[in-house]
Amino acid sequence: MNHMQDTAAAPPTDDARRRLRRELRLRRRELSADARRDAAERLCRHLRQLPEIQRAHRVALYLPNDGEIDPTPLIPWLERRGTRVHLPVLKPLSRNQLWFVHYHSGTPMVANRFGIPEPEARHGAHRARRTPAWALDVILLPLVGFDAQGQRMGMGGGFYDRTLAFTRRPGPRPRLIGLAHDCQRVERLPAAPWDVPLDAIVSDARVIRP
Repeated sequence: MNHMQDTAAAPPTDDARRRLRRELRLRRRELSADARRDAAERLCRHLRQLPEIQRAHRVALYLPNDGEIDPTPLIPWLERRGTRVHLPVLKPLSRNQLWFVHYHSGTPMVANRFGIPEPEARHGAHRARRTPAWALDVILLPLVGFDAQGQRMGMGGGFYDRTLAFTRRPGPRPRLIGLAHDCQRVERLPAAPWDVPLDAIVSDARVIRP
């Protein structure tokens, strides 16, 4: 068992999670541009085969940052099917929560406080351009790490966990699918009680159904 797997098996302390998160972020950042492009193509082939994606009318995805696997090659395929594509936007005047704003080639974009492009706040403030998280059919969210049991690790900011906490209660909810490079898979992840469970995890090499 390698060092990273030893760390993954450790108790879910804050230090263990921070250490593992650093290791996994470094692993994905070390991928070459060609490797990232090939991984994105394989990822999107898997995604196009998922029943949740095939029947979805409203899908949220993300623009990759910090070496995250890239789901954007899926956008033209979704648009040809008449699927409405959304991007996450940092919700103004709210602590670590997200809006989901309709995105197309003409959407005005700005860099948020993390340097990630997102639809401009005044554009997204119009209710007609936003879809509540509960009304989306699928949300594709980035992962820092995952394991074969479907446990996942995010960036640590809690944006998706806070925004999607409602999915633990009865009522309408989107299907939640985590995306990552397969090199971000570990033997066992320390789970945290606030982690929102996923319906599936998709990498460039596999689909996991927890």
